[in-house]
Amino acid sequence: MKHPWSGLGSLPRGVWILFTTTLINRLGTMALPFLVLYLTRSRGFTAGQAGFVVTVYGLTAILAAPTAGRLCDRIGTLRVLQASLFFSGLAVLAYPLGRSHASILALTIVWAFTNEAFRPANLSMYSEVAGPSQRRAAFAVARLAVNLGMSVGPAAGGFLAMVSFPALFIVNGATSILAGLALTLWANGLAPAGRPSAPISASRPAADAGSWSAFTDRRMLYFLAALLPVMLVFFQHEAAMSLFFVRGLGLPESSFGLLFTINTLLIIFLEVPLNLRMAAWPHGRALALGAFLIGAGFGGMAFTTGFRSVALTVMIWTFGEMILLPASSAYAAEIAPVAQRGSYMGLYTMSFSVAFAIGPWLGTLTLDHHGPVILWGAAFLLGCLSAAMMARIRWGPSHATDEQPAPVLPPSGEAL
Repeated sequence: MKHPWSGLGSLPRGVWILFTTTLINRLGTMALPFLVLYLTRSRGFTAGQAGFVVTVYGLTAILAAPTAGRLCDRIGTLRVLQASLFFSGLAVLAYPLGRSHASILALTIVWAFTNEAFRPANLSMYSEVAGPSQRRAAFAVARLAVNLGMSVGPAAGGFLAMVSFPALFIVNGATSILAGLALTLWANGLAPAGRPSAPISASRPAADAGSWSAFTDRRMLYFLAALLPVMLVFFQHEAAMSLFFVRGLGLPESSFGLLFTINTLLIIFLEVPLNLRMAAWPHGRALALGAFLIGAGFGGMAFTTGFRSVALTVMIWTFGEMILLPASSAYAAEIAPVAQRGSYMGLYTMSFSVAFAIGPWLGTLTLDHHGPVILWGAAFLLGCLSAAMMARIRWGPSHATDEQPAPVLPPSGEAL
């Protein structure tokens, strides 16, 4: 019987370099989850003022994604990724020095822009070091690094916050800079797929002004329009889901945290093997299945009565998450011209920021005014809408042919 993780041996060295640097960075991610608490307790902000700072962070993140993506095409993905890690680390280290509201807002904008530039640059670089047939597995490895890091960083931050809030920013900033140093040290191992002798910064073609553009590519715009409904559903776990769990079902807050433990454990142990098995699936099929499972999982909450039934729905939408997110990243990378992949990834990650800004607000508003049945029923319908739109995606002209050939993953039934 083939080992479920056996396909990882064919992934390029660059994937593991990025995995390590991402893991280092995420292990120290602890300041942002405690930002509101820090501002209200240490800087005397009201809850509304602290919430406004978080809103400023979110709005800056929306602008940062396409800007960083464009910079990747202009100056190189590696340089943008290094700059993001180093400058966001410095911004976080300087954050406790802010005293006035104006200085804290200014530092927040700098922090948000430099920190959120990491996402499109990181996805773009994964696209470069992994060949077309390897990208779903590579993006699953990327999410594994994020989830491993985030399972430790915020938890450690909770203990640090009990001792010293500035310590959160010191550790967060230091790990970001450490990740940047590791990336710089191993930069020569980041060769594009099929071109092992040239580092990315040297081999990346400059962006051209041709007809292909992320903002005018109809396939890309259709894809993002199909992705938005299910992403609005997915981000209900940030707000409406917790209100429904505690206020609607009368369950304790402590058990709500266990749901995210279930989510994280499934991702850590199953996402990479699942995407290795699905490497040969057509994009439309994988995207449609992932969107449907997310919609079905959240929609199923309309019928939940206790912790076990809610946990079952979490398992359903977690499988959807594990299928949809790597597949969507791979699709965005492969329809992008090689010289404009950063711009495509910037627009792609911006869509997540937009969904995050709108989804929780819409969900809590619907829950308050119309109740859980309407909310979760609408979630199911939105998931089905995305699934139907995703199923219409057919593999048209691919820019994967512009790239040098990379090793092809074997079918799931064959040994390496």
